[in-house]
Amino acid sequence: MDDEPLEQWAERRERRRPVPGERRLAPLGDQAEQGAHVDPAAPRGIQEWDGCQWVPVGVAEDFPTAAQEAGEDASARAGRVPLPAFSKLPPAPEPWRPTEVFRRPDTSRP
Repeated sequence: MDDEPLEQWAERRERRRPVPGERRLAPLGDQAEQGAHVDPAAPRGIQEWDGCQWVPVGVAEDFPTAAQEAGEDASARAGRVPLPAFSKLPPAPEPWRPTEVFRRPDTSRP
């Protein structure tokens, strides 16, 4: 296994981390985190990154209001996530083929 140097790993990790003051939206209640298109009229919490954790800073009535309050921060995080290079995917495995020819037993005999 090829291990990357610690400096490269730390640099890659820092690029993905939020910057202090960045905001994100979170659904309120018992529901799990979902996409913005799921129940856009539900209230959303606004969280801000303080450098160590996400801290709640406000509540909005619905998704459009929360997105307006969070500003560009909500979509800025998506731009920092590196996408895989498709040319580096491993080749597709060969399809499995049996090594012997299998035949059904003759069922016409009593």
